[in-house]
Amino acid sequence: MLDWDFRGNLDMQPEGPLYMRIVGALSEGIRTGRLRPGVALPGTRRLAESLGVHRSTVLAAFRELVSEGVLEARPNQGTYIAEVSGPSEPGAAVCSSPAVQAPRLAHPRRVRSQAATLTLSHLPCGADFPSVPLARAYRRAIGRHASDVLDYANRTGDGSTFGMLRLREALAEMLSRTRGLPLAADNLLVTNGSQMALYLIAHTIVTPGDVVAVECYGYQPVWEAFRLAGAKLVPIPVDGEGLCVDRLQELAKRTKIRAVYVTPHHQHPTAVTLSPSRRRNLLAVAESENITVIEDDYDCDFAYDGRSVLALASAETEAQVIYVGSLAKVLGPGPRIGYTVAPPAVLASMARRRAFIDRQGDHALSYAVAELLEEGHLRRHVQRLYGVYRGRRSALAHALRSELGGVVTFDVPRTGTALWGRVAPGVDVERWQARARERGVHFHVGRSFAFDGKPCPFARFGYASLDEDKLRIAVQRLVSALPRPRSSTRPVCDVL
Repeated sequence: MLDWDFRGNLDMQPEGPLYMRIVGALSEGIRTGRLRPGVALPGTRRLAESLGVHRSTVLAAFRELVSEGVLEARPNQGTYIAEVSGPSEPGAAVCSSPAVQAPRLAHPRRVRSQAATLTLSHLPCGADFPSVPLARAYRRAIGRHASDVLDYANRTGDGSTFGMLRLREALAEMLSRTRGLPLAADNLLVTNGSQMALYLIAHTIVTPGDVVAVECYGYQPVWEAFRLAGAKLVPIPVDGEGLCVDRLQELAKRTKIRAVYVTPHHQHPTAVTLSPSRRRNLLAVAESENITVIEDDYDCDFAYDGRSVLALASAETEAQVIYVGSLAKVLGPGPRIGYTVAPPAVLASMARRRAFIDRQGDHALSYAVAELLEEGHLRRHVQRLYGVYRGRRSALAHALRSELGGVVTFDVPRTGTALWGRVAPGVDVERWQARARERGVHFHVGRSFAFDGKPCPFARFGYASLDEDKLRIAVQRLVSALPRPRSSTRPVCDVL
């Protein structure tokens, strides 16, 4: 039986989330040698009852210490103090008898600082990648099609390439089925990720000095791609219905707009969907003012209410719409599979430019991904992730509302893999971010997405990269990282 006063040591811990006080108490007991390596801890239910807390609080503390290597969970046996290996701390006193020498661990503060960082990201984690089937398909591509995938795609052509034909055919079928785009392989160009596609689009359609309208919150690398092409960027406000099309129309009356870049299905980063009336108005304005619409459909795979909005490019319109997408949320960002659907002249120009910076991409990977698409593996993988992400979305939303309800307000998005929240006026969101990073959790603040780069009272919390237990731990760390309310406020951007 463990002879140690949990309650007494817990009461000695500094103020903070209860689970972190339990972490501190256990760490202190281990550091001082009162809890020895190999000793079994009481069960979480029993310990919770003795402390008068909910069992989930004890579970969170145990998971934290297991992740740090301080505790060891043994299947069907229980939780034990981990064995200590390696030299003791510099300067530690050495007892004359090995039998009574106390183990040395880092100070509790150092133990907590060494915890694995939990990143609240919208990108999938490695455990969710279809790595095994992709690796098998890649080996088959090399083994069966080596002469095709290890050589230049068009030795006798002019150097341009639209991507491996087999992958273009598979992507065309997928987009026709899921996004309402009736197209063939010839209407599609494959790139190394959507960022390359947008860079090529910018250098294809933009002449230095052209005005390109963008959403006032967005993705900085995309904006920079247009700037590198010589575009003058003008931000358009975003509200609860997406891009404010009336403001775009007002701008068009004052100056010629070459293109507008939008994320209508799931606005990046606010998560709102462009409303049906604004979709119609956007296409009408684009047609009447001869504005090219660049539609970035970056996050279209996960619509949790079962109603996925079709792409703008699927509408019957005379407006020119260039459609961009990728498989980053399905395969992971590493494989770099992006694609563009556009008029033939635009695709041909993009392909010529692509030849000078990349030539053709990884054709072995293209063969492998095409196989996964053809055999329905990626479709089944998306269906599995749909349930996984829906559960993570619910877990994060519940944890934020129960632990930080007075600090962060948000609408639960019906699509995508991240929440966009408004932070209470008394909280310095950027100081909160810095303090959270010190405690091993990372999230993005609104300034990262603001066109003017000014502070704004918003934060983005992704849920694709962490399981439900880690999401709850991340929120508990966010609670412990909250700064004291500021006495005065500084000017902020407050669009939404």
